[in-house]
Amino acid sequence: MKFRWDKKYLYWGITGFLILAAAILFYYLVFHTTKMLEIISSFFRICSPIIYGFILAYLLTPICSFFEHKFLCPIYNFFHIDTKKTKTRRRIRTLAILLTIFLTIYILYIFFSIVLKEVIASIQSIYLQSPIYINNFKTWFEHTLSMDKSIESTVTNLITTYSDEFNNWLNGSLMPRLNIIIKEVSLSVLGVAKGLWNLIIGLIISIYVMASKETFAGQAKKIAYAILSEENANNIIGDFRYANKTFGSYISGKIIDSIIMGILCFIFMKILGLNYEILISVIIGVTNVIPFFGPFLGAIPSALLILMINPLNGLKFIILILILQQFDGNVLGPKILGDSTGLSSFWVIFSITIFGAYFGIIGMAIGVPVFALVYAAIKRKLNSMLKNKGLTINTKEYMFLEKIEENQMIQLTEEKRRTARKSSASSSLIPKVKQFVQKMKEKNLLQNCNDKKNDRN
Repeated sequence: MKFRWDKKYLYWGITGFLILAAAILFYYLVFHTTKMLEIISSFFRICSPIIYGFILAYLLTPICSFFEHKFLCPIYNFFHIDTKKTKTRRRIRTLAILLTIFLTIYILYIFFSIVLKEVIASIQSIYLQSPIYINNFKTWFEHTLSMDKSIESTVTNLITTYSDEFNNWLNGSLMPRLNIIIKEVSLSVLGVAKGLWNLIIGLIISIYVMASKETFAGQAKKIAYAILSEENANNIIGDFRYANKTFGSYISGKIIDSIIMGILCFIFMKILGLNYEILISVIIGVTNVIPFFGPFLGAIPSALLILMINPLNGLKFIILILILQQFDGNVLGPKILGDSTGLSSFWVIFSITIFGAYFGIIGMAIGVPVFALVYAAIKRKLNSMLKNKGLTINTKEYMFLEKIEENQMIQLTEEKRRTARKSSASSSLIPKVKQFVQKMKEKNLLQNCNDKKNDRN
């Protein structure tokens, strides 16, 4: 006798198993959070070369596509070679990947041999000449404060107090922990070396990913249509296309924008004759990747460094950074990035703050495009729900909406708006404060009258 599976009971069994597994996972997340985090971090540490490989493949794919479609295919067509053949396309893809890897390694070599060399020389110069810079800054500071004796004495007392506290911290806290600090620095160096090794393995993995990117995309779509319904699969694939567009345009645009800002900073610092132009331009370019807060993260320590060397040059540098940031925010940034995220300024600051608090500098850099995806998904879902109810998705229609009756949107009249503003003003804090002050005055008057009566008696 042939055994028949009852799909209804099978679905109920799978559902019960998933609920039980979810309950066990929730229990471990609540009562064994540290152990679960260790397991998750260990998993990501083991998979870090693969993660690096996919990230590098994603970042290098636009360059590879440029070499493939804009450079190699026209050359093959010029020599009348059929680019539709499978072997020809594989050769073109292989050459494009080799050119991409060669260009990436060459750019890194230029950076480490020229830029990084100058940066290290600048840091060494700062270390060797720091006593001179501090003495110059102290002389200028004392000369400035000598114009007002009261301010001079106050500042001198503050410096003396905090210098004593710094010495106590240095001798009492830092020096006893020196061995621990050296051990942590050594572990950090080993961690950097291991990270570089994982990066090399990731670069090798990225070659295989770029060579088979269409195959991976086809397999992912195949899985989506096999597991999900046609509508849900289409929605998920559309979401991934939007994610790719948002991430790709934002990250590539922000990198180009930061490189241009670093070059402009270097040129103008060279014209103005400011010190450590290469070091500071690299700092400004790297920190410019972070929206809003990035320019300040790079400009503040750079300005303090130049200020110690020459206060007038420090003022010039601050003015230069303000001008460059205005140019970047109003001209260069909109031209390169456009409206790639679709977020307002408030949501940009919100995403940077939240992701920066949880994931540090990396979170601040990628927080905007990640939040843009979440924002777009929620927006699409809400718009779909409104359309199903026969309502408009235009936000302006809801700004002064009073109510909806039978799918008809009734707007607030100007008179009702004026009445609402008056009622809100009357119920605000200012009238309550005035009432409180009036009561206090009446209480004081009553107290004064009682005191006078007591004096008479």
